[in-house]
Amino acid sequence: MAQAYMTEAGNGGSEPEPSGSPFRRRLAELKRDRGIWRRGLVLTGFAALLSLIMIFHADLPNDVGNLGSLTETFLPWLGLAVPVLLVAAVIRKSATALIAILLTAAVWVNLFGGLVTDKSGSGGNLTVATHNVDADNTDPRGTAESIGRSGADILALTELKGDAVPVYEKALAGTYKYHSVEGTVGLWSKFPLTASQPVDIRMGWTRAMRATVATPHGQVATFVAHLPSVRVKLNAGFTANQRDNSADALGAALAAEPLKKVLLLGDLNGTMNDRALSEVTSQMRSTQGAAGDGFGFSWPAQFPMARIDQIMVRGIKPEASWTLPRTGSDHLPVAARLTLKP
Repeated sequence: MAQAYMTEAGNGGSEPEPSGSPFRRRLAELKRDRGIWRRGLVLTGFAALLSLIMIFHADLPNDVGNLGSLTETFLPWLGLAVPVLLVAAVIRKSATALIAILLTAAVWVNLFGGLVTDKSGSGGNLTVATHNVDADNTDPRGTAESIGRSGADILALTELKGDAVPVYEKALAGTYKYHSVEGTVGLWSKFPLTASQPVDIRMGWTRAMRATVATPHGQVATFVAHLPSVRVKLNAGFTANQRDNSADALGAALAAEPLKKVLLLGDLNGTMNDRALSEVTSQMRSTQGAAGDGFGFSWPAQFPMARIDQIMVRGIKPEASWTLPRTGSDHLPVAARLTLKP
């Protein structure tokens, strides 16, 4: 009887305490927690919404405040919500939310994971750069000297203020033998320039140009463009209609270009994800996307959040693409190394 009593007391009618590591004990506790699948439904819904926005961003309407373009401009930054949601799911002890958030992370990696890595190569026989120098730049000479040291064979400048043009011309004369300025955009080159002319992008004044650069590896049709600025307003949303019209005009000019090798440099006030620039992006290749190191954000210079300064090519192979050190502008200069085949 005593033996039977001791055995019964030892079992106590309950499950044995889990043994092993703290992790195994914690896992056993979670298995007994039936609410783990019911908690965190709000977190789950938010994670699912983020995934849907990233997957179907091209279907977001632009009819109201250009919501689609606004979202696409800052689309990579949606990934910042993932670690925040992940911590919240762990605190909430919600397996459902955790799975949903991991799926959101997978969607982000699928879209932007390739941009995080360095895809640059070692080849190239032509280096180019572009910089929005900022009309309010208080140090145009310093800016010119900085980008003049970039090693670029071809340099495009946008937002040139009239009285600052002579400063840039003088500072860059020792590095670039040839240059041409049309309106507020300019092109400097170590190789001869011909057929320089404005390009009408429906703005009423000149903010785009085209010239032929006679490189040692063949002629390159080089476009420099500064598309209209965009604004985010509470009463109007993302005001980008003028920029969108100019992008269509620029796309038409690029499509009509007869030369095989085409280079586009400048500030497009939009990212490669922005569907409003599709008339341009559909026929040109981004050097940053093809051979860049990281996202290559160029604006604003003090804390870059978007790459709106672009180098795009057609009939030319991108080898590397990067941002240059900050100048007196509110944009960072961007550069690329290219291969021109004869």
